[in-house]
Amino acid sequence: MKKLLMLIAIILFGNSVIAQNKLYLLFEFMKVEAAQEGAYLETETFWQKIQEQRTKNGDIIGWDLWSLQPGGKDQGYQYLTVTLYNDPVKMMSGAGNFEAAIKAAYPKMSEEEFNEKFISTAKSRDLAVRIYLEQIASTKDDFKMPIGTIAGINLMKVSDANFENYEKFENEIFKPYAQKEIEAGNRGNWGLMRCMLPMGSDVYATHITSDMYEDYKQLFNNNMTDYSTISEAETKKFQDGLATRDMKYKYMGTLIKKVR
Repeated sequence: MKKLLMLIAIILFGNSVIAQNKLYLLFEFMKVEAAQEGAYLETETFWQKIQEQRTKNGDIIGWDLWSLQPGGKDQGYQYLTVTLYNDPVKMMSGAGNFEAAIKAAYPKMSEEEFNEKFISTAKSRDLAVRIYLEQIASTKDDFKMPIGTIAGINLMKVSDANFENYEKFENEIFKPYAQKEIEAGNRGNWGLMRCMLPMGSDVYATHITSDMYEDYKQLFNNNMTDYSTISEAETKKFQDGLATRDMKYKYMGTLIKKVR
């Protein structure tokens, strides 16, 4: 019920209230056969120029391509694209002049040539899962997310009964720890995203958290952080918070393409 009310609020208030100063993200998880790796990366290089034009046109505010680990044939997905919006209406409706972006990116390309590219795109990967998200919490930092950034992408499932408690835990308990790690130079950024669609009892995840690091060296330095000074009361709060969610899966992503 809580998730249904959230979606109704988005529809009712739209751009005027909800979208202000918020970030909306479209996650698209890709399955790519090993034999298609080269073709897929060539495909995304082609689409990157179109995403650059969409950004210039104000249709989106950015786009990323991440390589996922473990990402083996039997371990889910190999790549993830993330499209960034400042407006949920634009994200949900696919608003913007896509044809204008294509023509600006490839002014000499014929319709027949583009159709061939479109067909080759479909052949190079299986767009297996699409998730619409709203960022509901983030650390304060100036992390620029350069190419090579490492991100822990954590897929969480939270029951309706624990929804409020889980988001409170992330915001009030975990976020401050992440902020301290950033200030100590052991982390780049942390964020919490709530899934807008799909929703329902059969969804794999209701939330995604992201832990960003400059590289694997910073990541492993962070794992050596000394938490011995944490009090028993704080430890209890942390354990209670962890009990509010089921961490379904964790990917490690490496940023390989970026448009801003």
